Amino acid sequence: FAGKTKPLPPDRRFEVAVPMRDGTKLSTLVTLPEGVGPWPVVFTRTPYGKETPGLGPAAVDFYQLGYVQVAQDTRGMGKSEGTFGSFAFEKPDGFDSIDWITKQPWCDGNVGMFGISAGGILANLAAMAQPPALKCTYVVVAHGCDYHYGTYSGGVFLKDLNERWYKLLRHPIEPGLRPKLGRYDSLAADMDMRLHFDKVNIPTFNVCGWYDCFVQSGIENYEGLQEQGAGSARGNQRLVVGAFGHFPLNGKLEYPKEARQPDTDSVRKWFDQWLKGIDTGLTKEEPVRYFLMGDTFDKKAPGNQWRTTRVWPPLHQEKTLWFTSKGELRDKSPDSPGHLEYASDPKNPVPTLGGNNLFLARGPMDQSPTKNRKDVLRFESEPLADAMEIVGPIMVDLAVSTDGPDTDFIVKFVDVYPDGYEALVMDQAMRLRFRDGFDKPTPAEAGTVYQLSIDAGTTALVFNKGHRLAIHVQSTNAPRFEPHSNTWEPVKSYDEARIAHNRVHIGGEAGSRVRLPVTQIHGSSLSAR
Repeated sequence: FAGKTKPLPPDRRFEVAVPMRDGTKLSTLVTLPEGVGPWPVVFTRTPYGKETPGLGPAAVDFYQLGYVQVAQDTRGMGKSEGTFGSFAFEKPDGFDSIDWITKQPWCDGNVGMFGISAGGILANLAAMAQPPALKCTYVVVAHGCDYHYGTYSGGVFLKDLNERWYKLLRHPIEPGLRPKLGRYDSLAADMDMRLHFDKVNIPTFNVCGWYDCFVQSGIENYEGLQEQGAGSARGNQRLVVGAFGHFPLNGKLEYPKEARQPDTDSVRKWFDQWLKGIDTGLTKEEPVRYFLMGDTFDKKAPGNQWRTTRVWPPLHQEKTLWFTSKGELRDKSPDSPGHLEYASDPKNPVPTLGGNNLFLARGPMDQSPTKNRKDVLRFESEPLADAMEIVGPIMVDLAVSTDGPDTDFIVKFVDVYPDGYEALVMDQAMRLRFRDGFDKPTPAEAGTVYQLSIDAGTTALVFNKGHRLAIHVQSTNAPRFEPHSNTWEPVKSYDEARIAHNRVHIGGEAGSRVRLPVTQIHGSSLSAR
């Protein structure tokens, strides 16, 4: 999306201090197109500096496309007044800023928002505030719920993401008790798009990457607004998901260049459609376009191509694979109940190896370096006789117990190549105290078996013939997730932490298993499409 900012005369590019409802003034850069207005407006808000190429308004030169380009430093950042408060002020500030824009002589009353990463999060928050003049948004690699996708994934603090992001913004997180505990409260709910689906009334174009840290939220926003949205939101959402991350991927797997995010043509068409009333053909296209990943070493393998669909997730048949005490994934649950146990020491956490990270190395990195660790349980299928296409959410149902008041469980979904490379597809954590709800922390009783249904995330991947499917279960993955002290109350030092003895229970109808959305078995008659 990168563009270049060109020098313009002061009558076409000027800076304004825009007052918010509490009197705080936000520094706002206005760039007018050539010709005679009024014009539609594309608005961007950012904490990174409103002139920052690639993240601010300079990502696309909208003024060259016949729009007023308005960019704003968020509260307490850049040249704006006020105190930085993460995303706490952004709904009212977005509403007030758009209200100010509509009162300017150069605005024709039609405003769209464009945002990448934090800018996309700010666009989502503005949409939740429902300013009347906001007609559409174009959101790239961004979430719609800070609690679940930006701060506490499964109730577990996203340590590296948050510590490095706040340091980047020069607002470092002060050291404190470990682990950081965050309950889903009224502020979290106010910033949760999922609770606003039936109120948001605008079309949104969501661009996501399979290895981006916010991909699950982007997909959820598409699904919720497409089916539940108000006004022009319902039925007019668009979703593109490619094989990329927030930054370049790491590891041996290299997806084709065409698997990356779309160019500026889709941006222009989206705003032309909803702000200028031009029929660009977008409304006639399938609403979802996704890259189906595949074996990157076998050039004849199925997958590694773009697909479109009107229904998301695509039609599929659910396949259940059950954990066994021998570390297998089988079609049938073992008749005899059993368990596997491991000891999790927060002073010796399992290291993060790829995944949906922001700053850490990311993507389908090899998990085999953890193969000899006793605090990682591994469950693998037999080598596939035919390639298996999986598109949709991966659900892992764990039957677990521990010997203390609280602990974490982390699941990984892995594509095991014939040469032993264990490509991480996704991972997800779950803090046991939140099993009854993220607003209802409850201590565990030692030895009691609890059922956890973990939404591990969504993917679109063909597991090639000869590959194995694997699920890993562990209780640490640092520094992606902050290690748990395995105590009820947080501690000052991990010297005060305890080693948790955790069990995964196997066998019977309540045994641990993974549920997979299979869309096709290549080489067989099974196809859900």
